[in-house]
Amino acid sequence: MAPASAAAKCSSGIALLLLLALMAAGTSWAQLSTSFYSSSCPGVYDAVKSVMKSAIATEQRMGASTVRLFFHDCFVQGCDASLLLDDTASFQGEKMATPNNGSVRGFEVIDTIKTAVEKVCPGVVSCADILAIAARDSVVILGGPNWDVKVGRRDSTTASFSGANNNIPPPTSGLANLTSLFAAQGLSQKDMVALSGAHTIGQARCTNFRAHVYNDTNIDGTFARTRQSGCPRSSGSGDNNLAPLDLQTPTVFENNYYKNLVCNKGLLHSDQEIFNGGATDAQVQSYINSQSTFFSDFVTGMIKMGDITPLTGSNGQIRKNCRRIN
Repeated sequence: MAPASAAAKCSSGIALLLLLALMAAGTSWAQLSTSFYSSSCPGVYDAVKSVMKSAIATEQRMGASTVRLFFHDCFVQGCDASLLLDDTASFQGEKMATPNNGSVRGFEVIDTIKTAVEKVCPGVVSCADILAIAARDSVVILGGPNWDVKVGRRDSTTASFSGANNNIPPPTSGLANLTSLFAAQGLSQKDMVALSGAHTIGQARCTNFRAHVYNDTNIDGTFARTRQSGCPRSSGSGDNNLAPLDLQTPTVFENNYYKNLVCNKGLLHSDQEIFNGGATDAQVQSYINSQSTFFSDFVTGMIKMGDITPLTGSNGQIRKNCRRIN
């Protein structure tokens, strides 16, 4: 009996080792990596950057629009390119949800990048990864920090209209709501304040800042009147009129956004909330004192946001067209 018992122990030990090996392999499949395409598609980065440089040269606002696409994608089902899916007769996507409808833009640029990447290495790179790389390139091209993008995401075959309506912080958010919505995605209040600095570039529509410039008291009077001149009080009139989120340098990525806040010149109610006598005031001040601190924290936040529940391994798919499921 002893030899049989020993054999049983041995075989069970081998089985345990196999199980552990499989678990380790499963874990590695599920992790994003900066070197994921190093052999399968090393040309992806040049392909993305070339299109983004051209797009931003044509319209500088496109850099901010691309960063926003990434943000709105990651906050709904994770960074899975669900936002890029078009509605069809039998499929409801996220594009018509309140935070996105008439607001998110840049889909054509992502299409152009996808076409360029497919020429270099067909069927390899996901739309989700293209969006992550394009967001990084947008920040760099406009003068912001650089970082190595973790890749290996796959594309969703689903979208969430309700998730888009509920997960993305509206411009009317107070500090508590901003903090809560970011926490729901595994992002800290510190991450939230740093990532809000993306508003150092880009434009906002009158419909999103009207209430702040007409009704709020924590806003510089002259600044409010300037913004009112391009944004009529009545809803439905001039809703799509644009104003820069950073009144100083809306096409340069730096720390002026925070300098505006301490002067009560945040364009959105939610912007001014992060410097309004609350728990985040000191962090805003630290970014004014040190742009490098802001850049470092922003990069940390972007990497963490890019890690939100990605599809990896055999989950999801590599879409041929970013707008539709294969």
